[in-house]
Amino acid sequence: MTLTLTVSDEVRALVPGFTHVVIEAHDLVGGPSTEASAALLDDAARRLAARLAGRAPHEDPHMAAWREVYTAFGAKPSRTRNSAEALARRALSESGLPRINLLVDLYNAVSVAHLIPVGGEDADRIEGAMRLVRATGDEDFVTVAGGEEAVEHPDAGEAVWRDDAGVTCRRWNWRQGPRTRLTERTASGVFLLEGLAPMPVAEIERAAAELAELLEKFSPGARIAIGAPAPQ
Repeated sequence: MTLTLTVSDEVRALVPGFTHVVIEAHDLVGGPSTEASAALLDDAARRLAARLAGRAPHEDPHMAAWREVYTAFGAKPSRTRNSAEALARRALSESGLPRINLLVDLYNAVSVAHLIPVGGEDADRIEGAMRLVRATGDEDFVTVAGGEEAVEHPDAGEAVWRDDAGVTCRRWNWRQGPRTRLTERTASGVFLLEGLAPMPVAEIERAAAELAELLEKFSPGARIAIGAPAPQ
């Protein structure tokens, strides 16, 4: 691993049971969505439906745990859902999962199938180290509003991922900024799988292994490393 990811003491105190697994990948082959990546998304939706067995996504114990965390740092989880719950709701809707690009499709499929928040960042666009912190409220979060670049600021106390340049993802894993997102031209990526009790660490490891296999399949020759689970 060449990229450092840390979790602040303030976040550890907020969520003692948080665990994450990091995948770092280089020499990736990006590009638009394909029939194969779309098929993975459709299969993930079927796996999710079997997993939930008629329940709504927020009724899953892992998603319920994330809702409690969001409430703990001041967010309203019924309005700003964690990324896995938001994707799961779309997967079960008539419109289904969106097709974004090849690399995003891969990690979205794993996220939905395992009901685990999974994020992806372009490693070449990250400045310095990545860290999960509680925001002061002064940090910059560069996003797009009305087709134009705009700068927002997180709420004080909000859990955010950031690098040296500013916030890369607000409300833990709710909204990613465009600066570091994976595109069709991404060649190096960092993928983060995040879990809370009661999600077993072994389940997070299985999801990480599945994502690594997909990255290897769609990017033959890519250099991929899976970090050890990092309980906090």
